Amino acid sequence: MALTALICDDSLLARNQMKKSLPASFDAEIVTATNGMEALAVLRNQEIGVVFLDLTMPELDGVGVLEAIKAEKMDVFVIVVSADIQPEMQKRVMDLGALAFIQKPVNADKLGAVMRQYGLI
Repeated sequence: MALTALICDDSLLARNQMKKSLPASFDAEIVTATNGMEALAVLRNQEIGVVFLDLTMPELDGVGVLEAIKAEKMDVFVIVVSADIQPEMQKRVMDLGALAFIQKPVNADKLGAVMRQYGLI
Protein backbone atom coordinates (compact mmCIF):
# COMPACT_ATOMS: atom_id res chain seq x y z
CA MET A 1 0.00 0.00 0.00
CA ALA A 2 1.34 3.41 -0.95
CA LEU A 3 1.99 6.03 1.68
CA THR A 4 -0.45 8.92 2.09
CA ALA A 5 0.97 12.36 2.87
CA LEU A 6 -0.89 15.37 4.24
CA ILE A 7 0.14 18.90 3.33
CA CYS A 8 -1.36 21.35 5.80
CA ASP A 9 -1.02 25.04 5.00
CA ASP A 10 -3.57 27.84 4.78
CA SER A 11 -1.91 29.17 1.61
CA LEU A 12 -2.83 27.50 -1.69
CA LEU A 13 0.44 28.82 -3.15
CA ALA A 14 2.43 27.21 -0.32
CA ARG A 15 0.54 23.90 -0.67
CA ASN A 16 1.26 23.85 -4.41
CA GLN A 17 4.92 24.77 -3.90
CA MET A 18 5.23 21.96 -1.35
CA LYS A 19 3.76 19.46 -3.83
CA LYS A 20 6.20 20.59 -6.52
CA SER A 21 9.15 20.35 -4.09
CA LEU A 22 8.51 16.72 -3.19
CA PRO A 23 11.11 14.37 -4.70
CA ALA A 24 10.00 12.52 -7.83
CA SER A 25 10.81 9.26 -6.04
CA PHE A 26 8.25 10.02 -3.30
CA ASP A 27 5.46 7.60 -4.17
CA ALA A 28 2.53 8.85 -2.14
CA GLU A 29 -1.04 9.98 -2.42
CA ILE A 30 -1.22 13.65 -1.42
CA VAL A 31 -4.13 15.07 0.57
CA THR A 32 -4.36 18.66 1.79
CA ALA A 33 -5.79 20.68 4.65
CA THR A 34 -6.10 24.45 4.96
CA ASN A 35 -5.91 24.69 8.76
CA GLY A 36 -5.16 22.65 11.84
CA MET A 37 -8.75 21.59 12.46
CA GLU A 38 -8.98 20.12 8.94
CA ALA A 39 -5.62 18.41 9.45
CA LEU A 40 -6.78 16.73 12.65
CA ALA A 41 -10.01 15.59 10.97
CA VAL A 42 -7.95 13.96 8.21
CA LEU A 43 -5.55 12.39 10.72
CA ARG A 44 -8.40 10.95 12.76
CA ASN A 45 -10.18 9.47 9.74
CA GLN A 46 -7.43 8.34 7.39
CA GLU A 47 -4.09 6.60 7.73
CA ILE A 48 -1.44 9.24 7.07
CA GLY A 49 2.26 8.43 6.97
CA VAL A 50 3.73 11.92 6.96
CA VAL A 51 2.44 15.46 7.53
CA PHE A 52 4.07 18.57 6.09
CA LEU A 53 2.80 21.13 8.58
CA ASP A 54 2.76 24.92 8.52
CA LEU A 55 2.74 26.69 11.89
CA THR A 56 0.82 29.92 11.27
CA MET A 57 -2.76 29.06 10.29
CA PRO A 58 -6.29 30.09 11.26
CA GLU A 59 -8.57 28.06 13.55
CA LEU A 60 -5.77 25.86 14.90
CA ASP A 61 -2.07 26.50 14.35
CA GLY A 62 0.64 23.93 13.75
CA VAL A 63 1.68 23.85 17.40
CA GLY A 64 -1.90 22.95 18.32
CA VAL A 65 -1.84 20.15 15.74
CA LEU A 66 1.43 18.81 17.15
CA GLU A 67 0.02 18.95 20.68
CA ALA A 68 -3.06 16.98 19.58
CA ILE A 69 -0.94 14.42 17.71
CA LYS A 70 1.13 13.91 20.84
CA ALA A 71 -1.86 13.82 23.21
CA GLU A 72 -3.74 11.33 21.02
CA LYS A 73 -0.58 9.26 20.40
CA MET A 74 -1.05 9.37 16.63
CA ASP A 75 1.56 7.37 14.73
CA VAL A 76 2.62 9.85 12.06
CA PHE A 77 5.82 11.57 10.95
CA VAL A 78 5.59 15.37 11.03
CA ILE A 79 7.89 17.72 9.14
CA VAL A 80 7.25 21.35 10.00
CA VAL A 81 7.52 23.73 7.04
CA SER A 82 7.32 27.33 8.22
CA ALA A 83 8.62 30.85 7.78
CA ASP A 84 8.71 31.18 11.60
CA ILE A 85 12.38 30.41 12.07
CA GLN A 86 12.80 31.58 15.66
CA PRO A 87 15.05 29.15 17.54
CA GLU A 88 12.52 28.97 20.41
CA MET A 89 9.78 27.88 18.01
CA GLN A 90 12.03 25.32 16.34
CA LYS A 91 12.87 23.84 19.76
CA ARG A 92 9.20 23.82 20.76
CA VAL A 93 8.04 21.89 17.69
CA MET A 94 10.91 19.42 17.96
CA ASP A 95 10.03 18.88 21.64
CA LEU A 96 6.46 18.15 20.52
CA GLY A 97 7.67 15.40 18.23
CA ALA A 98 8.36 16.96 14.84
CA LEU A 99 11.06 15.12 12.88
CA ALA A 100 12.46 18.22 11.25
CA PHE A 101 11.95 21.92 10.68
CA ILE A 102 12.28 23.25 7.13
CA GLN A 103 12.20 26.96 6.40
CA LYS A 104 9.85 28.39 3.78
CA PRO A 105 10.12 28.76 0.90
CA VAL A 106 10.84 25.05 0.65
CA ASN A 107 14.20 24.07 -0.78
CA ALA A 108 13.66 20.82 -2.70
CA ASP A 109 17.19 19.56 -1.99
CA LYS A 110 16.85 20.12 1.77
CA LEU A 111 13.41 18.52 1.76
CA GLY A 112 14.76 15.51 -0.11
CA ALA A 113 17.66 15.17 2.33
CA VAL A 114 15.31 15.20 5.33
CA MET A 115 13.00 12.67 3.68
CA ARG A 116 15.95 10.38 2.87
CA GLN A 117 17.21 10.69 6.45
CA TYR A 118 13.92 9.32 7.79
CA GLY A 119 13.40 6.65 5.11
CA LEU A 120 10.49 8.39 3.42
CA ILE A 121 12.15 8.07 0.01
